[in-house]
Amino acid sequence: MKICIVLHSYSGITRGVAEKIRTACGGDLVEVKSRKEYSKISAYTIGCMRARRGEKDPIDPDVIDVTPYDLVVIGTPVWAFRATPAMNGAMAALKGCEGKSAVIFATCGGSPGETLPFMRQALGEKGMNVRGECVITKKDLGTGAKTDELIALVGASGNP
Repeated sequence: MKICIVLHSYSGITRGVAEKIRTACGGDLVEVKSRKEYSKISAYTIGCMRARRGEKDPIDPDVIDVTPYDLVVIGTPVWAFRATPAMNGAMAALKGCEGKSAVIFATCGGSPGETLPFMRQALGEKGMNVRGECVITKKDLGTGAKTDELIALVGASGNP
């Protein structure tokens, strides 16, 4: 099974989870970077406002071709109860995803709000089948149990 792990990470937490998935399950990491510069202040003001509106940042890479992969894992931090503008841009940039399976996850301080339902909808509109989802809160990071649950979900989702 070939796995592509697409992520945006502002503080490094989402990247850390994605790297644990790669270590456990294999796969290629595609880390999306926003072309918009966000300071800590602008991330919480402008970035959160853009996230709430579902806006898409221009990103690097600007196209993410998942054609050769069997499973796509997509992870985002939560900004104002939504996926980050960079992740919104990443989901729009996906190519070759019709009929692909996906697992989605969000990292957050507390509540993910509407993040996963909006991601599920955006990926469904691209023809992807979201086979599982997971939320990892700041509290969950301490035990590692939710990360282990996500890794198990990724492993199981790659099997027909």
